[in-house]
Amino acid sequence: MKTTIHSMLPSFMGVPAPIQATPRVGNTPVMWIPVKSQESGFWAKLEGFNPGGIKDRPALHMVRSARRRGQLRPGGVIVESTSGTLGLGLALAGIVHGHPVTLVADPGLEPLMARLLRAYGARLEIVTAPHPVGGWQEARRERVRQLMDELPDAYCPDQYNNPDNVAAYTTLAAELVTQLPWIDVLVCAVGTGGHSAGISRALRQTFPDLMLIGVDTIGSTIFGQPARPRLMRGLGSSIHPRNVDYPAFSEVHWVNPAEAVHTCRALAAQHYVSGGWSTGAVALVADWVARTSPPGTAIVAIFPDGPWRYWNTVFDDEYCTANRLLEAAPAEHPDEISQPSEREVARWTRCTAVIDPIGVRA
Repeated sequence: MKTTIHSMLPSFMGVPAPIQATPRVGNTPVMWIPVKSQESGFWAKLEGFNPGGIKDRPALHMVRSARRRGQLRPGGVIVESTSGTLGLGLALAGIVHGHPVTLVADPGLEPLMARLLRAYGARLEIVTAPHPVGGWQEARRERVRQLMDELPDAYCPDQYNNPDNVAAYTTLAAELVTQLPWIDVLVCAVGTGGHSAGISRALRQTFPDLMLIGVDTIGSTIFGQPARPRLMRGLGSSIHPRNVDYPAFSEVHWVNPAEAVHTCRALAAQHYVSGGWSTGAVALVADWVARTSPPGTAIVAIFPDGPWRYWNTVFDDEYCTANRLLEAAPAEHPDEISQPSEREVARWTRCTAVIDPIGVRA
């Protein structure tokens, strides 16, 4: 079932004929972000211009692919774990293709996001306790597995391991190729691993020497640090998603919540553009790359969404004060470690040895 402009407008407006319409996904702009010296900077790909953010792309692609293969039958329920952004994309895909959507989140889901998901017709379940090993993330996935057993004709996209998640970002890479004459460095947040793998693989067909820098959060186990409770959402993981393309990365940076908040607020005040945790962490690293790279290096940073859903976290003084996120600005340069196992990091830290923590991949 597709939404039509005609069906959304009052009859007295006299629309002559129904026009098929879906919210526009893709063709998002890039914006030049200069560094302090104004002599260099980086390009930000503003995925917040999608209706729900960057994950509209994989949500629609995974659902369309599943329908084409017969994995998702007409009217079947879409069931997935989400920290928010993919949930918005799946709610959109459910409306476009006529599928009920059930989403499993945890108590860290922002109030605005919860209200948006319900407003867009999704059924929302909140797990009540973290998994003893995989934390909130694994608790959500466990509930998804239970729902899959309970609901007939249910389909789970499994964003963490579904190659369609990776393939969805070919279009984003194609947009960058048309928007910029060349790209030397790509800076991406890493959560499920989808957009870092998908964009870099496609871009390397045009720019074979592309350098990929991953940005993670402290307390995430993706790149070999110990899993801890995490304040930041949208990047990091307590599990090891198969979509993370470890050999593709040249280096990884871990960023803490205070550093991300400071950068988000600086972006907003200085450039009238910002986003949430992932955007702040990515911008911090991209700024450093711009300051320390040879003149003329073309750097692209992926900003996954805009600032609106973070009104009561990143941009809330009371929340930030309570969580000690406003006490100091980030350092000019990251700490360095030679191996992820060298020590547990607590602030912005860089490592050029990127390993797969669980070894050989299937």
